[in-house]
Amino acid sequence: MITWAEIVIISLTILILIMYHVHLAYKVRTSPLTTATGVTNQLRRDWVQTIMEEKRDILAVQTLRNWVMAASFLASTAILISLGIMGTAFRLDKIAETSHSINILGATNETLWLIKLMVLIVDFFFAFFNFTLSIRYYNHASFAINVPTAKDPIVTYDAVATIINHGALHYTLGMRGFYLAVVLALWLFGPTWMLAGTFVLIAVLYKL
Repeated sequence: MITWAEIVIISLTILILIMYHVHLAYKVRTSPLTTATGVTNQLRRDWVQTIMEEKRDILAVQTLRNWVMAASFLASTAILISLGIMGTAFRLDKIAETSHSINILGATNETLWLIKLMVLIVDFFFAFFNFTLSIRYYNHASFAINVPTAKDPIVTYDAVATIINHGALHYTLGMRGFYLAVVLALWLFGPTWMLAGTFVLIAVLYKL
């Protein structure tokens, strides 16, 4: 059975993560240039305008290719890790016993440990789908960025920048999935480790 201490610590961890991201979303919406997300969104918009005005097609294709390659690598990594965790779920005995030895306040039954693994798998699937969506948007942008604005009034600087920023948003969400995986992996060793990892993660994200 799950202990009350574990319920409280897990709830506190979730609350901290939600509060941070709500605060970040609020800052991005109200004062975007005070956040890294808002600044990079504006920089990408300026980059798109420069590329389209100066017709630097090769630079555009090379840059978008680099973004696609990075997202492809991370998507492949996420799905491989998910499959690896699935394999681990069928060999619970020895691994679970090791993690239980340093579990301070949490429950140690195998059912809960399997649930933890499933949550970790879902997190990596979340990262995988976001990276693939990022690739999709970057591929759309590679076509749109080379269309002259005078030829098609729909293709404006802001429209192309919006496509790229959507791709960047999904890339960021995919990376957040990787970061969250650290916290979820620590949960395998107990809720206290999970809470400690959350404080470190929030500090790092805030600094970044």
